[in-house]
Formats: sequence, structure tokens, C-alpha cells
Amino acid sequence: MKTKQFIVGLTLSAILGGGVAVGSYKLLEDEATTNVKEEQYPTVRYTSNMRSSEVAVPEGLNFIKAAQVSTPAVVHVMTEYSVRSSDRYSSPMDPFLREFFGDGFGERAPRGPQIGSGSGVIIASNGYIITNNHVIDKADKIEVVLDDKRKFEATLVGTDPTTDIALLKINSEKLPTIRYGNSDELQVGEWVLAVGNPMNLTSTVTAGIVSAKGRNINILRTSQNKDMSIESFIQTDAAVNPGNSGGALVNLNGDLVGINTAIASQTGSFAGYSFAVPSSIVSKVVDDLLKYGEVQRALLGAQIQEIDAAFAKEKDLKTLNGVYIARVEENSGAMDAGLKEGDVITSVNGITVAKSSQLLEQIARYRPGDKVKVAYLRDGKERNTTVTLKNVNYSTELVKRSNAEPIKFDGATFVPVSKQEMNKLGIDGGAKINNVQSSKFRDTGMKDGFIITRIDKYPVNQPSDVEKYLKNIDGGVVYIEGVYPDGLKAYYPIGKG
Repeated sequence: MKTKQFIVGLTLSAILGGGVAVGSYKLLEDEATTNVKEEQYPTVRYTSNMRSSEVAVPEGLNFIKAAQVSTPAVVHVMTEYSVRSSDRYSSPMDPFLREFFGDGFGERAPRGPQIGSGSGVIIASNGYIITNNHVIDKADKIEVVLDDKRKFEATLVGTDPTTDIALLKINSEKLPTIRYGNSDELQVGEWVLAVGNPMNLTSTVTAGIVSAKGRNINILRTSQNKDMSIESFIQTDAAVNPGNSGGALVNLNGDLVGINTAIASQTGSFAGYSFAVPSSIVSKVVDDLLKYGEVQRALLGAQIQEIDAAFAKEKDLKTLNGVYIARVEENSGAMDAGLKEGDVITSVNGITVAKSSQLLEQIARYRPGDKVKVAYLRDGKERNTTVTLKNVNYSTELVKRSNAEPIKFDGATFVPVSKQEMNKLGIDGGAKINNVQSSKFRDTGMKDGFIITRIDKYPVNQPSDVEKYLKNIDGGVVYIEGVYPDGLKAYYPIGKG
């Protein structure tokens, strides 16, 4: 329907434009009849005889280099989704987010699966591609079409819903890439280009300026993310439309300074502002996914609050620039460093933080165990401290996803669940069972492919957990909980005597 409306809109514009042109011609016909006849059939001119552009382009306003450098490394990401009865919504995306993201989610091919479309950015010549998490969330199939029209099926390396970043991999070599630029150096008013595939129009480049930095628009916070989402978007007026999500925001050198993620719109189409995740966050998330398989999230360990004029008056604060500490968590890095409720953080490692989004962006660049210098105000006096950041468990340890191995137990084979399947089904781990009919599990009614996620009260994250928990049960009946690849949830009792 959207495509038909688009075509009709173009047709009406052409007819209207033609009407205006004809009307103008009629008004001038009586005054210049002779000239019209003389120029009715102008001489055909070949390109070698055409006049070249002699317009002087001001230094720094030429977009050609940036477009040539970035376009070959921006890809079209196409996804397919199955409709499952267990899905909360009829499409794979929350309707609230769809208002911002668009990207064709929820469109259904005739008698086929739901389809989605977005963009991605090649950041390594051996096939690693950055896109948005919402572009591939719960996808059954992910395909990537390169700028040279080659098509590949992609595998999901990892995701981070708290920043809306995902990493894909295709099997190819010597691909064109975009190098990271420094998003910290971007200035409000600086020219940038958005590169992507809006409305399935491949390799589209639009230009605009940075209109704000550190923008929080409250679109990533969900019941799963809770207070862990990081929103410190680069706001631009470069035209971004459905299908641009996951594409590149580049500076005039063609360097990647952001990943286009959302638009502020009541209609789902561009209405003047778009938002991109800064490269400072993107590069750290991607590095974590490659090294550890999980994002290493460092936390300050304090609940923070924005400062406005009314709040400053209420708390008798001497500044409006900074982030107020509303509460310090027990055993956190903030508590260990001596920070207290009522302190106002003004900078992290020398970088000024005037609002909450800027503070969260700075902390998001580090891992548990890293130390950061924090400047703050207490009773109007400037102070400094060093905070050792910790994870959500108040530890400095890094969490690395184990490369779980298949196991055999009671005649069945249990294999790890792929990251793509976990993302599609909304689970954090599990063990997939095979050879059920040759095992002691056949009497439960369980089928091959069933993914065990829980045994009684114990979560199953990898195949070895199945043996560990079932071996420790002496008698009676226990319940095995899990999900099939099509999304159907099931429970099976199993007796251990």
C-alpha cells in the first residue's frame, strides 16, 4: 500500500507540475510567438559540447568524497519473520517503537512471512556488519545485499538492545569498509551525510547538519532493559526514512560517526529530525561482542537525576550544569569512591557532563574494572575522586559467553542454541535436544529440536546444565520447561527414580 501511495504521489506531482508549466506557456504565447517557433526544435548537443559546471563550491561543502567513500560499504538488510501464536504483537516490533523506527516492519507478503528492511555498515573486510537491533530482532532469516548487488545470508554475532546495536557476519572477503570517525569531535552545525536504503531505494545519500548532541528521546527503555538503556543520540536534519535504520552517518571525510537509528515523526516518515547512535558507543559495543560475545556494561552505581531550574531551587543547588546523585547503591563503585546523595557530577575524565545522557554515554565507553576520574560539587565546592566501575552484580569481573559443547545424556544429544535463535525466541540460553526417540526422554512426548530453558527452578543456559540438574534430582517428578523453534512453549514432566 505504501508503495502504491508513493507512486500515486509522484504521478500527481508530475501532472500538477505539467499543468503549471503549460499554464505558464499559454500566458507567454501571445507575446513571444516568434521566439517559441524558432526554439521549438533546439540543436542536439552531445556531452562533449555541454557546458561544465563552473559554480565554485565553498571549502568543506563538497559531499562527493564522503559519498564515494561510504556508499560501497553500506548494505541493504532484509529480514523475514514467522507469525507465532506466542508473539505479543502481530509484528516483531513494539508499536511504540515502530512509530519512530518504521522500516517496513509488520508488512506481510501475500500468504508469506512478515518482512522487514533496513541498512547496515561493513566495518571489517571479512564480512562484519553493524546494524540496529530493532532491524533484526526476532528474525528467522537475515539477508544482506551489497552495493554491487551480491546477496548473502547473514548470521547474528551478537546484540545489545540497550544501545540498539547488532553485529552480523557474512562469508565474504575483501569487502569495502568504513573506518570509525570520532563522534566526540562533531560540532553542532557541522555537515553530515546519512547513507542507507530508505523505502528500498538502495544506496541513497542525504545531507544535513548536526542539530544537537547527547539527545535522549526515551525510545530504548523497555521492561527488559529497565534502567540500562543508553540514549545519547546525535540529532541531525539529514533526511532519514523507513529503511535507513542501521545505515551510516558519516562526516565529510566519509568516516563513520554514527549509526542512524530513529526519526521523530507522527507519520513514520521523515519530519525534520533523525537520531544516530554515536560511534564512540558503537565501537565499544562491537568490540565487546567480538571479544566476549557479550557487552561488558560498566556502572557507576548511583541513581541520577536531571537538574532544571525548579529542581535546583528545591535542592538549593548552585548550578544547572551537571547530574544530581539521588541515591548511591550499596557496594557500588560510587560508594567505594566516596560519592554521596546530593553530589552533582560535572565531568568524567575531563569531559563535561551537563545532563544525564552525557554522563551515561561517558560511562558506557568503559568496562567493569576500569577507573574513571569524576569531578563533582558538594556543598558548592569542587571535588575530585576516582571511581572503579563495576558490573550489575557489583563485581569488576568481565563476563564471557562460554563456547558450550554438545553433550550426550540418557541417550539424547544436547547442543548449544545459536545467538540468532536466542534472539528470535527471546531467550538467554538453553540446550536443544536431538535423538529423543533413542533416549529416556521419548516417553515425555518431547520432540527433536525442543530447547530446554529451565528444569524446575533452575535456568538452563548450556547443554551441560541439563546433566547437572537432572543428576542431582533423587526422586519424584520434575518439570522441564522450554520452547520449540517455531515459538511454541511447552512443559514436560519427567520422573527420576
